[in-house]
Amino acid sequence: MDYNAILQKRRTIRFYQQKKVAEKHLVKMVEAALHAPSAANNQILRYTIVRNEDLVQAVFYHTRYGGRVTPKRSPQWGVNAPTAFIAISAVKSGETVSPMAYADSGAAIMSMQFAAVAENLGTCWIGAFNAKEVSNFLAIPENEQLIFLLAVGHPAEKPVEDVIQSNESVAYYLDEYDNLHVPKYALEAVTRIL
Repeated sequence: MDYNAILQKRRTIRFYQQKKVAEKHLVKMVEAALHAPSAANNQILRYTIVRNEDLVQAVFYHTRYGGRVTPKRSPQWGVNAPTAFIAISAVKSGETVSPMAYADSGAAIMSMQFAAVAENLGTCWIGAFNAKEVSNFLAIPENEQLIFLLAVGHPAEKPVEDVIQSNESVAYYLDEYDNLHVPKYALEAVTRIL
């Protein structure tokens, strides 16, 4: 699959088939993250791959999904929940992490998402979770701060991208057939060429 196909196929997935993700695919995703840019090349991000079913379940119960379409896109454990997670943490600089950790995380997560699509997997980038509890479950070291989670699994839905103009709503929504639609701006709606 070429880059443009991967880019266009990537969608946030909230419903998953209930089959395990092979460890090799999760490792490949983290390997992709290692090639992402890092501010000053400090490489402060750390990754925890979660495949153990009990830990996946514990993490799952401390996450929230799709606020605009809750509860219709809130996965249920054992029915359509992710079967793996990758936790992204950053080494602290003093009491907290550098603000650049969030930029680094964004680049790393996009790289992991593209690697997932290449393996026909789906992901959901999660910022809405109980970081304290999840850090405890995953034994994140004291000198690191958990920043984001990436849910991973075999997709059980196919969200649709709608191209919109700048005066249209960006709110994602479910249509009458329960298909998730995700509006994305057209190039000319958000780009200036000087």
